[in-house]
Amino acid sequence: MKFGGALMEDAEQIANSADLVAERAKKGDEVVITVSAMSGVTDELIEMGEHARLGDMEKARELLSKLERRHQDSAKKLCSEEILDATSKKIGALIETLNQCLTGVFLLRELTPRSRDLLLSFGERLSAPLMRSALLSRGVKAIDLTGGEAGIITDSNYGNAKPLLNITEVMVKDRIMPVLKAGVVPVVTGFIGQDQNGVITTLGRGGSDYTATILAASLEVDEVWIWKDVDGIMTADPKLVEGAKTIPVLSYLEVMEMAYFGAKVLHPLTVTPVQERLIPIRIRSAYNPSNPGTLIRERSVPKPTVKAITAIKGMSIITTGGAGMIGVPSVVARVFSTLAANGINVAMISQSSSQANISMIVRTEDLEKALKALKIEFRNGDLVRDIHAVPNVAIVAIVGEGMRGAKGVAARLFSAVAEAGVNILMISQGSSELNISFAVQDEDMKKAVVAIHSAFQLDKFDEVAQEQKSM
Repeated sequence: MKFGGALMEDAEQIANSADLVAERAKKGDEVVITVSAMSGVTDELIEMGEHARLGDMEKARELLSKLERRHQDSAKKLCSEEILDATSKKIGALIETLNQCLTGVFLLRELTPRSRDLLLSFGERLSAPLMRSALLSRGVKAIDLTGGEAGIITDSNYGNAKPLLNITEVMVKDRIMPVLKAGVVPVVTGFIGQDQNGVITTLGRGGSDYTATILAASLEVDEVWIWKDVDGIMTADPKLVEGAKTIPVLSYLEVMEMAYFGAKVLHPLTVTPVQERLIPIRIRSAYNPSNPGTLIRERSVPKPTVKAITAIKGMSIITTGGAGMIGVPSVVARVFSTLAANGINVAMISQSSSQANISMIVRTEDLEKALKALKIEFRNGDLVRDIHAVPNVAIVAIVGEGMRGAKGVAARLFSAVAEAGVNILMISQGSSELNISFAVQDEDMKKAVVAIHSAFQLDKFDEVAQEQKSM
């Protein structure tokens, strides 16, 4: 079971989360818990680090005191008398270590990726003891562990570390299985691992989901339950589409596509560790636990053809063009090598059949850096003569395994968008036929999503699900 920041926000939320764990543990299930930091804490830690780096320790310590009060107050509400003292001391010791870390940043006026990972790890390291205490207060034996202590070993790419899955699998089994066999619930910090030298690393923002599935694959669990404050994965963002519905079943591939194209329900890498072992993931609501939520497994159901619409704002299109590009394979390689060398991720690509231009989408925050790098690379102008950008665009994507081989999907999609009066700037479809994605101006995104949701009748998802059950 994994609990995100919203379900660890305060004593009341942690108590509710602990109740969900205790219910299963008391039935005899072996349960492993992954927790995120309390809501907003990771951002506060980033802010503290920046204040310390810029020499404002007064402001950094002010935020640190606020952080300590929040966790100590929650401990008082969650802990029974006999365990409050130990929990309070643990929180105090962690806060003192965090203070030393900030002092180091202040003295050096430097926040390296390695020290930033150490700093950010305190969010989860402070929340895990609170969950453990809540479980102990409910008569459930529990222990809290960092990701590294649980056996998650990563490379040393600080800020976005990759788990070394072969070593991790052995280490997690070795450390967690004896704990489970002793009838104890391990509460593991999400987001955090350690490299082979024992140095704390982080898996990137949203990495707590990833932690849960790494542990799940290593322990060969029956299911992963990711508890949220929503009933499951929706057909579209309910903030954009009023009639968005919960999707009962999705495949691993569909979820990966959705995560990549902006759906914030899961970290994009979450599915990877469990996919090979065919371990299902369930997205469930902590406020409505009787709802089965969304089940993610190897195969989806064939209907409806399109299951979800996702959208990402804050993107920009870059187009490189020139007659000199035609028939010169090295140009494409140089374009993408240049972007890769500058740490710029390309979200979507489209190339004209004449090969005279390539369009690609990058994050708007990377636009200036990307344009500068490409203009330097092709400064001679013999191959690429024109490099221009369209800022402030959004990617909209439709996702569904039923799209494979289905006729008329693209026609229906683009007719709906045209009828909504939305201009399409760029189109891309992979050979897997699992998604069609296109770019529109930022301000047209909502209009496009609403029109597509209606065209594919995703507001009738409940009826389709019932029809599937009766078949």
